[in-house]
Formats: sequence, structure tokens, C-alpha cells
Amino acid sequence: MISVYKENWKGIPVLVVVNAQKINEPLPVLTYFHGYTSAKEHNLPLAYLLAEKDYRVVLPDCLLHGEREEDISNSERHMQFFNIVGENLKDLQTIKETLEEKELLLDGRFGVAGTSMGGITTSAALTQYSWIKAAAILMGSPKLTDYAGLLVKEMQNNRFNFTMSDQEIDQTYQALSKIDLSKQPEKLFERPLFFWHGEADQVVPFDHSYRFYEEVVPQYKNPENIRFLREVGQGHKVSRFAILETVDWFDLQL
Repeated sequence: MISVYKENWKGIPVLVVVNAQKINEPLPVLTYFHGYTSAKEHNLPLAYLLAEKDYRVVLPDCLLHGEREEDISNSERHMQFFNIVGENLKDLQTIKETLEEKELLLDGRFGVAGTSMGGITTSAALTQYSWIKAAAILMGSPKLTDYAGLLVKEMQNNRFNFTMSDQEIDQTYQALSKIDLSKQPEKLFERPLFFWHGEADQVVPFDHSYRFYEEVVPQYKNPENIRFLREVGQGHKVSRFAILETVDWFDLQL
């Protein structure tokens, strides 16, 4: 029986989805980050399907989301977008350490994936943590600095109370370049990587992920370790087809 356990790991609210009969056994683990304005509960379908294949899935709430939501305006949260991504990277380290302390991680088989902001987090994590064994980016951008530029333009168009100076913007870009996968693709180390993106996405540009994929494919000696799945006519919403393919990818690669 697949069970969902609500826990708090060192200040991070998480859902742990796992076969109840194997709750205390070390298993391969996938940590899945939700998207902007979403929450951990929204990714239970994918977690359930992967848990059926004897994986442990950890679903954390990101900063300012879900159980960590605070009484701030949408514009204030929007301004915190990349701070949230940065906190996700710290949370990921905490999650792995917690799994190791509990002796629940099997043979270091630790995967990361996410939707939109969670996909952006995944790409950033690949620049920081060599212990990630496999990853999936669903409608996220591996071009963090370019994506930040799009967000800045959006906020400057009077949609938000934008107060950043040009110097602050430049400092943000410089900081993001350190976790921008497109600027350091060699850190992939040929690790298994899956992309899914709808061609009609109006939130995160399809070209960001697809162009990056085309750039890094030649680095892979085994082409089966990297895959890009494009879905014609699909906007900024993960389809059931994408969920099923993501589950199959991790079952094969993790």
C-alpha cells in the first residue's frame, strides 16, 4: 500500500510518499520541487506512481509556499523568486542529509526534479551537487540569467512595484551566473537528464530548455542518458503524458 507521511525535516515541511511496507528500508529517492504559487500536495500523482515502483519520493514546500506561506503580496513574492530558488538549494542539501541520517537512501541513488520554478531549481542544483544521480526539468529553464532578464522586464512594465536599481539588477545577474547551468554545462558530467516542455508555453520559454539540450547533447557519449520530450500545443501545464514519461525515466535511470 502506498502511503503519504506528513513530516517536518529541520524546518522544511515535506510529504514522504512510499510503500508503507518499506517505510523503514533504504530506497532510491526522488525529491520533487513544485512550481511558483503551487505547493507540495500538487505533485502527489507523480509521487504515487513512482512510489509504486519502490522509490521514496520527498515533496517539500518551497519558501513562501504551502505551509511556509507568509502574509505578503503577490508582487513581494514575485520579487523573491530567485531567493526562493536559492533556499531550495539549501533545502535540498538538508533533505539529503536527513535521509542519510535516517539511513533511508539506497546506494546514494538520489534524483531531483521539478516543475517550472522547481525545474529551474533542478537545473541550478546540478551546478552545485555532484551527488545528484539523475534529474528531470519539466517546463523549467536551465538559462537562469536569461530568465531573470525576462522577469525583470516583466516587473518593470508597471505590473509590479519594482524598486531594484540597475546596480542591484547587475548584482543579481552575477550571483545567478554561479548557479546558471547554461554557463557551466560541463557540470552535468553526463548525468541522466530528462526535459519535458510544451511548445506553447507562455511563461517559461520553450527555447530556453530546447536550445540548451541541443548544446549539451554532443557532450554525452551515451545518448540514452539525455532526452528531450516536446509536446505540441501544450502550454504551461504538465500533462499526464509528461508525468508518465517522467516516472518511466526515473525508473530507468535512477
